[in-house]
Amino acid sequence: MKIYELAAAPSARRVSIFLAEKGIEVERVNVDIRGGENLFDEFQAKSINGRIPVLELNDGSTICESIAICRYFDEMYPSAPSLFGDTPLERANVEMWQRVVEFQGLYTAMQAFRNISGIYKDRENCVESWGHESRQRVVEFLPTLDKQLANSAYIAGDKFSVADITAFVMCGFINNLDITIDEMFPHIQDWYERVSQRPSVQA
Repeated sequence: MKIYELAAAPSARRVSIFLAEKGIEVERVNVDIRGGENLFDEFQAKSINGRIPVLELNDGSTICESIAICRYFDEMYPSAPSLFGDTPLERANVEMWQRVVEFQGLYTAMQAFRNISGIYKDRENCVESWGHESRQRVVEFLPTLDKQLANSAYIAGDKFSVADITAFVMCGFINNLDITIDEMFPHIQDWYERVSQRPSVQA
């Protein structure tokens, strides 16, 4: 079993932190995304979307999309508390906040970066104005996150979850957009500091 990844990429970081939280070690294979290695037929045969990370199982079957990979490991190596929640209500809240943070935060930030920087302009149509619009949407999302963290220790409640992993990766990534978590967001600052001390993040 191995994971094809670019370690510094936000999606790969999510999987790495998740596995570290569960104490699972998996062989890693670096994929040169900037060099276009993910565009080769050999990689495309493993990944239906041509992106990293991709988990390849011992039987040769593959799973792409970071949260799908995390769900696989959560089912294969169950532990308490689960990073996806332990009760129906917890699981629903984790799923809700995971999607909110991913779509309004992390995914939007990644779109902003790709379109403003033009880093992959050799293979996709980059629209700088859309990048700046996406950046503004991230800025406008941060108060929602700060308000939630004013009422709970973690993103989806009182337990650390996969939603926190996504939010943590997002908060680090937005530095690339010159967005900082400053005194305007004291609850995010406090949460970010606490999560930064977790062994899974420091590993």
